[in-house]
Amino acid sequence: QVRLIESGGGLVQPGGSLTLSCAASGRTFGSASMAWFRQAPGKEREFVARINWGGWRTDYADSVKGRFTISRDNAKNTLYLQMHTLKPEDTAIYYCATSWVYGSRVDEYDYWGQGTQVTVSS
Repeated sequence: QVRLIESGGGLVQPGGSLTLSCAASGRTFGSASMAWFRQAPGKEREFVARINWGGWRTDYADSVKGRFTISRDNAKNTLYLQMHTLKPEDTAIYYCATSWVYGSRVDEYDYWGQGTQVTVSS
């Protein structure tokens, strides 16, 4: 049974920062790719960032490149997303997900967390 539990969401002002965490269990964490996706109200779930099993390969959506950083600590079975210079359009539920492939599509990920709400507003 794979479990992913996100935390760290909240309300932040534009220009602020947040760090999300995703605690994983039930899969050999250090062998799987991990990713963050987000879903805003009325929109489809979209790719934010991904990281390969060892952490040396990362990719980002153009909308967050230069502002967000994905990382992982395989010793702690934890995935992170550091978010800086947040904008109102970053408001969404953020989900972590795991996959045996290094993908960026929703259908490439087989286990998902429950999500954590990030709201960027003054």
